[in-house]
Amino acid sequence: MTAEPTTQSRAAVEGRPIIRWLSIDFDCPDPVELAQFYSRGLGLPVLYTSDDFVLLGTELAGPGLGFIRIPDYQRPSWPESVVAKQAHLEFGVDDLDSAQAWMSELGAIPTTFQPDPNHRRVMLDPAGHPFCLTTHDV
Repeated sequence: MTAEPTTQSRAAVEGRPIIRWLSIDFDCPDPVELAQFYSRGLGLPVLYTSDDFVLLGTELAGPGLGFIRIPDYQRPSWPESVVAKQAHLEFGVDDLDSAQAWMSELGAIPTTFQPDPNHRRVMLDPAGHPFCLTTHDV
């Protein structure tokens, strides 16, 4: 039985460049503050930091989360569309209540609109980005 070619080997065979997903980046007013929130909440270490950018992730595998300073940053107004959300993260959890309590302790706030509160909790991170805690396997 032959192993399935990796993405890199398929890319080489197909003659296309190898492109790896490195990070999802969030605009924010203070990248250190927002990175600390996600670092504590997800247990991810800081891989890189500068005055205007912080990257979280692991050295072993997987993409990271980046946070970019935007001087005139405006918070998303979700669910209204006055200022559109710039990103959205979905986190799988075993216990909604304890996960919500933990993220609230770190500075997140629940939104007033909760479309499926028995299975998903929509929260806002300290910079106003919406994210969901969900018991559904996505």
